[in-house]
Amino acid sequence: MQLIPAIDLKNGQCVRLRQGLMEDATVFSDRPAEMAAHWFKQGARRLHLVDLDGAFAGEPKNFPAISEILEAVGSHIPVQLGGGIRDLATIERYLKLGLHDVIIGTAAVKNPDFVREACREFAGHIIVGLDAKDGRVAIDGWATVTEHHVIDLSRRFEDDGVNSIIYTDIGRDGMMSGVNIEATVKLAEAVRIPVIASGGLTNLDDIRALCAVADKGVAGAITGRAIYEGSIDFAEAQRLADSLIQ
Repeated sequence: MQLIPAIDLKNGQCVRLRQGLMEDATVFSDRPAEMAAHWFKQGARRLHLVDLDGAFAGEPKNFPAISEILEAVGSHIPVQLGGGIRDLATIERYLKLGLHDVIIGTAAVKNPDFVREACREFAGHIIVGLDAKDGRVAIDGWATVTEHHVIDLSRRFEDDGVNSIIYTDIGRDGMMSGVNIEATVKLAEAVRIPVIASGGLTNLDDIRALCAVADKGVAGAITGRAIYEGSIDFAEAQRLADSLIQ
């Protein structure tokens, strides 16, 4: 069970949103590269970046901060990024910069064939990010909730070569209300692609609950507000996860 610190970028700063609302952002650092180095020193084996401005604009908007983060830790651990990735040229630019994986979200919903093309062009480097509210997938920085059910959509990517699916429960994201274990397991059992949980991770009980379902196909969990506000000590949480899954 790999725990993955999140660094959400807005105007070059490290922030956390509540339920994806840009107007409800808490700034945790104006030096994202230093924050990335901090999590690496705490034992992070992977980092999760989100270009929040890019997610709403549909194109990269925090390139300088992303470049600095990759300079700081990119040679040590894999870094993945989502937000504003809508074409193959953007993926190529990011991978050349040093990103290990790119996360396709809105574009995967609007144009599933794009995922297939990306996997063919950049094999081994594509993750699909599906953010859902009451089981329905949201797009455009969570501004629009579609009629697509997360499980039905996920099944479309099974044969494309996607590394994993990041499943975010919007209702719990940034709310410190616990991971939606039931919905995450339901998705993981429905597809052959490993699922990474996101949204609501609050305390060590959540870590224990996730480890208990690791054999269902839940491969990891992204954590944000909990490690920034201190309800979870990241190093302690990863050690606990390692001890529970031998």
